[in-house]
Order: sequence, then C-alpha cells, then structure tokens
Amino acid sequence: MIKVVLTQNSAKQEAMAKYMKNQFPFAGISAPLRKIQSKEMLKESKTWPIQEVLSEVKRYYALESREYQYIAIDLLQQNIKRLSYEEFAPLFYLVTEKAWWDSVDSLRAVISRWCLVNPEKFDLVFQHFTTSENFWNRRVAINLQLGYKEKTQTNYLQAAIVQEIDTNEFFIQKAIGWSLRDYSKSNPAWVRKFILETPNLSSLAVREGTKYL
Repeated sequence: MIKVVLTQNSAKQEAMAKYMKNQFPFAGISAPLRKIQSKEMLKESKTWPIQEVLSEVKRYYALESREYQYIAIDLLQQNIKRLSYEEFAPLFYLVTEKAWWDSVDSLRAVISRWCLVNPEKFDLVFQHFTTSENFWNRRVAINLQLGYKEKTQTNYLQAAIVQEIDTNEFFIQKAIGWSLRDYSKSNPAWVRKFILETPNLSSLAVREGTKYL
C-alpha cells in the first residue's frame, strides 16, 4: 500500500497557516503539488478493500499538517461510490474534527456527492446534520444540495434555512446566502419568493442570496 509522506516547504508554511488564522500547522505544500504527491496513492486506493480505505482516511485525517486532512478528503472522494451508508456514516464525525470552513466545505462536497449516488438515504443524512448541536454540522445540512440544480428538494432547503434564521453564527448565515445564491441559478423565482416571504432573514443571507437575482 502506498503511503503519502509530504515534503516540507518552510518558505510557504507560515503564509498558509496565517491564511487559516493560524489554527493549523501546514507542511507548506500547494494544492497542485499535493495532488501530484498523492496521485498514485489515490489511484491505487480504488483497489483496496473498503475497510482499508476507511482506515487510511482516518489515519491521514489524524496527522498533524493540514494538508493531510485534504488528502484524507481526496481519498474519500476517490472512493465515494463504493461506500454504503453503514460504512460512510461513521466518518461523519470528521466534519467537526479539526473543523474550519476549508475542511467542512470539502467534506460537505463529498457527502453531497454520496447523496446524489444514494438518493434514498438523503433524508437520513440530512436529519443527522440538521439536528446536530454543532453549527458546522448544520452548515453541512444547509449546503447539502449545492450544485443539485433541478434535483434540489426545496422542502429540505427551506427547513434547514428557517431553522437557523435567528442564529448569529457568521458561518451559518453565510451558508444560507450561499445555498440561496446557488439555487437562484436554477430557480430564481423560488428564491425570490422565499426571500420575500421570509422577512427575518439576515442582511448577510439576503445580500449573498440575491447576488444573481
């Protein structure tokens, strides 16, 4: 089994850490270089037994440098179609592990894609995230249908947003605006009507949500 050990670039470590508010140590590896260094491992992973994939995802995510969390997420994305709900759900804890917008939104993209492949499990996934006390999980619920376009189920979108109308957390209000802006590309009439009929939406959510209207 190929194991990725990132090279260190001390010249970029400080700047990359500063961009993420110095919350995590970085190896100093750019995304293109990281993808080059992990390319063969990701390719090989498609032949691994699922339990080895899951084990390696957790192992990479636990490593210190922030780039390893990105590799763990790439590994999940590479194998997402192979995972059953029973295999995937135990990894949902990663959303709140070493959480910041970069990892949370990248994991959300993986979860969203899995739900497209397994639409019969959408409600189960949505309920898991929308009922969480952790706001990062609820951000995932709000943005779970990003990119779904005409497949968006507006009842879920509306429920996730309405639940958070009075939440002051910046990342929640930003997520509401993002979800509305994204869906406005496919169904501007629904978004316009929803905003008009939901007067308690924050100014941030409205400003973001109406950007394309």
